Amino acid sequence: MHRKHHPVIPFLHTALCATLLLSAVALVRAEDKKTDPTGTWSWTTPGRNGGPDRKMTLKLKLEGDKLTGKLITPGRNQDTETEIKDGKIKDGEVSFTVTRERGGNTSVTKYTFKITGDTIKGKTSTERNGQAGTERDWEAKRDKTEAAK
Repeated sequence: MHRKHHPVIPFLHTALCATLLLSAVALVRAEDKKTDPTGTWSWTTPGRNGGPDRKMTLKLKLEGDKLTGKLITPGRNQDTETEIKDGKIKDGEVSFTVTRERGGNTSVTKYTFKITGDTIKGKTSTERNGQAGTERDWEAKRDKTEAAK
């Protein structure tokens, strides 16, 4: 006995596969959207030679797939603003680099982190003059007064 296939079945199979694929893409985009780092973040680092703690501020902005921002660090007479570079979000992980030059020396710090609510947790790794340097855990909090504006 020969079974005849219904002409709608191949169409339904194709439609089901397309729906599943679109759902997976939407889920990945939703995950990246949920990981929106836009805002002002801050944390403190110990001062040099036992000095007072230093408050660091990071201002990030996500526009489409492009992540831009500035790292603001306290200085003796005024704060220093440094543009971030290579800002990316992939699979819920955010990364960027900050390059600083002082006294003929260059340091590049790579920040990688995940966002949970109003908290950033991740790592920084610093390279000085092309030589691998320190790696540290990093945690920052979203400035809620900035978000309320």
